[in-house]
Order: sequence, then C-alpha cells, then structure tokens
Amino acid sequence: MADFIPYGRQYIDDDDISEVVNVLKSDFLTCGPYVEKFEKSLCDVTGAEYSVVCSNGTAALHLAMYSLGVQDGDNVIVPTVTFLASANAAKYCGANIIFADVDPETGLLTADTLEDAYNRAGGKVKAVVVVHLCGQHVDMPAVHAFCKPREIYLIEDACHAIGGKDVGACKYSDMAVFSFHPVKTVAMGEGGAVTTNNEKHAVEMVCARSHGINRGSHWKYSMENVGYNYRACDIQCALGYSQLKKLDLFIRKRCEIAKTYDEFFQTIDWAQPVVKYSDDIGYHLYPILIDFYSIGKTREVFMGELRERGIGTQVHYIPVHTQPYYGGKIGDLPGAKSFYERTLSFPIYYSLTNDQQKHILKVLSDYR
Repeated sequence: MADFIPYGRQYIDDDDISEVVNVLKSDFLTCGPYVEKFEKSLCDVTGAEYSVVCSNGTAALHLAMYSLGVQDGDNVIVPTVTFLASANAAKYCGANIIFADVDPETGLLTADTLEDAYNRAGGKVKAVVVVHLCGQHVDMPAVHAFCKPREIYLIEDACHAIGGKDVGACKYSDMAVFSFHPVKTVAMGEGGAVTTNNEKHAVEMVCARSHGINRGSHWKYSMENVGYNYRACDIQCALGYSQLKKLDLFIRKRCEIAKTYDEFFQTIDWAQPVVKYSDDIGYHLYPILIDFYSIGKTREVFMGELRERGIGTQVHYIPVHTQPYYGGKIGDLPGAKSFYERTLSFPIYYSLTNDQQKHILKVLSDYR
C-alpha cells in the first residue's frame, strides 16, 4: 500500500548517508574510530560519564545485568508491560523474574507496585528494571528511595526515552539502557548502548562485549571471563553519530505531533492519551486508552479497519508474564490487564506529515 502510514519509521537524510559512506571508504568497518565518536556523543547527549555501545538493545540489557553480577538464583524485578527483552536479559544470567504490576492508566512501574513485587520475592532482590514506557518517566526518586537502603541495583530501560530530560544521566540509577532500532527516535539499523557513571562497570561491559578479551601488546591478549560478540560496527556507529546530532529536532517534531493528537482527543469521549504531555519527554510512542465497548468494536476489528484506510497501529505490549515461557495469567496483575486491554499506539515519527496526521484524525472522527 503506497500511501500506508506505519506506526513508526526511521528518518535518514543526506548527512546520515554521507557519514556512513565515510566509513565505507575508510580502513575500518568495525572496531574503528566511530565507535568512540558515538560513545562520546551519547555521553554529551545524556550527561553520563561513560557509555558503551553494542549490537542492539537486548545485548545492552544483558551487558548491564552481567556487569552488575546478576547470576543463577538472583531475583530481578521487571514490570510486565514492556518488550520481552527487559525480562529475557536477566534470564540470560540465570535470574528469577519477579513481574511487577503497573499503573493501569500509564503502564508504568510505581513505588507501590515495586513494593508488592519485592514482597512477593521474599525481600531478596538483586536488581530492578524500570521501563520508561513510550517515553514517559518513571518516578525515579521514589524508586531509588526504595532500592538504595535495600542495596538493590537499579537499571533504567530507557529504550523508549532518549532525548527526555535527564534520561541516561543515571542520577538515580546504576545504568540506563538504550535501543537504536529503526522505529526508535535515533536509528542505527540495529544497535544499543548502556550509560553509567561507574567506571568499573563500563570497563567490564567493554570487555564483555568483545568475547571477554583484554588486549595486550602486539598479538597478545587474555580472556579471564567468558564474554560475547556484542560489538557494534563503525557503519552502525556512524549512522548513530549522525542521528544524535538531530536528536533535538526529532524530539521537537514528536512533541508537535503529540500536541495535535492531544487536542483532538480532548474532543471525544471514547479514548484518552496515555502520556501526560510534557516538553521533557521523548515520545517514542503515542498510545491511547480506548473504550472499545463505546465504539462497538473489538480492538482487532478496529485495527483492521484503520489498516484498510492506510493507518498502521500497534499494541505495546502483551504483558510479558502471560507469555507461554513465563506461564502467567492476565488476571494475575490487574493493573497490567486493564492497561493492556485498552491500549493502542498511533503513528508518531519525524517524517509524519501534517497531511498524514490530518488523515488519521479524519478517520478517527468517523467513530464519534
């Protein structure tokens, strides 16, 4: 469908292409200077002291868990409304996943749902993952106040939130994790990164992303621990480096799109925006909560009708605890159940035109 509007997509310009071509013409396609250039740029953007780029956001989550010493038998708390990787990365280390419920209106972990999960874990927790869903900010001071006296590591899954105020600075966390998949605000094709203010953890992650190898002089190297091949190549890093230069531009456009949606949804009574508007957030997604009973359609039928009229939507997310591997039931966590059953994400990305958004709103107006 030539005129189809996806829920998300990358924006690539001539500057991005030129930066990648520079790499293709150079002597280093991987393990070259653009890796360090990207990492420095990400530190400049986030305010963190260290950043470690890697192959994707899932690898970044795994490196974070690895460097914090998460291992067999440890309990790790993860909100159930998130992408699978937030939980799976801890599983890679052998951890037990304790799924936390979320606020039914925002989909976010709260201090109360964290405490409930902590109690279900028997008061023994190694790490907590907070997810800044759709670009919204979890109440980090409150979560930090809970975790610090209990000596619980705190990881921010900020894959949706780059460009938000203080996101990635790790003011209240040990680490923050990012993804640069094409539907994210900053695209690298695939790619991820971890920011931290702890030099020891940064050094450990740099080593772990390249087989656990420490390089010596000439041909010499040593491997003290098993590592992984989680490197990001210079082609990816060149694209990411160029994209980071446009981050402020990307965020401003996403905020403009969100404002236009917000104004429209104030005029209808069958849906409401999930995200409370703020210039301080990054708006990776624009989800709304829909009363499907009011419009007389199931979500599946509604999505199908929108697709027929050229509009792509998505559900973020099926609660992870309900996946067959984890074996939970949707009713186990009532806040997540309520959020999941009503949520639907609409198109928001830099290259979305005014005419395209007008078309989306015109179609939605037919359901009043």
